[in-house]
Order: sequence, then C-alpha cells, then structure tokens
Amino acid sequence: QVQLVESGGGSVQTGGSLRLSCVVSGYTACMAWFRQAPGNERVGVARIYPSGLKYTADSVKGRFTISRDNAKNTLYLQMNNLKPEDTAMYYCAARATAGSCSGAANMDYWGKGTLVTISS
Repeated sequence: QVQLVESGGGSVQTGGSLRLSCVVSGYTACMAWFRQAPGNERVGVARIYPSGLKYTADSVKGRFTISRDNAKNTLYLQMNNLKPEDTAMYYCAARATAGSCSGAANMDYWGKGTLVTISS
C-alpha cells in the first residue's frame, strides 16, 4: 500500500513563501497537489507526470511550482507570493497506474493534508 505524508504547511503573511513536501512510499505514476478551502470542493493545484510534464492551475500559475525528486521519493510544491485566497488544506495525491491526474476522482492515494494559512 502506497503512503503519502505531507509536511511544510504553516501560517505566513501575504506575499510570503512556503514549500510543501510529500514523501512517497511505493511506486506511483503521476502525482498532484490538491487543495480544499472550508466549504469548497477539493481542486487540483498542480500535477506532474513521470515524463516530467507539468500542469499548473491558472489561479496559481507563475506563483506555484511542482517538482518531484525521485531519488528522495518526494514531491514538492514551492509556493511564492502567497495570497489569502490560497488558504486551504493541501493534499498530495497519486495514481497507481498511467492515466490522468487532472481530477480528484482519478487519484488512487491521498495524504492526510497539511494546512496553509495566509494572513493579510
């Protein structure tokens, strides 16, 4: 069973930066970061495929960068120029097999999440 463990969340002021990490045990195909604010659905923030191909949501494009270090079995999300609307629980997710990581329903494994709070 694949396990995903996130870390790196916290509270920062507007304009600050955070780097989220997700340590992965076991094989995964594509991986992604999702976020969920209170009362909202879980939405994709960024995803990365084994080929290295990356996609980033328009709402965070130019501010967030997803990366993966296979040697360390770790997925990252570098978040810069943070805004109050970025406040959410952030989840690391992965697929077991080839396919799309574009939606939450497509993911096979989930971490428990790490909370990011941005104050104005």
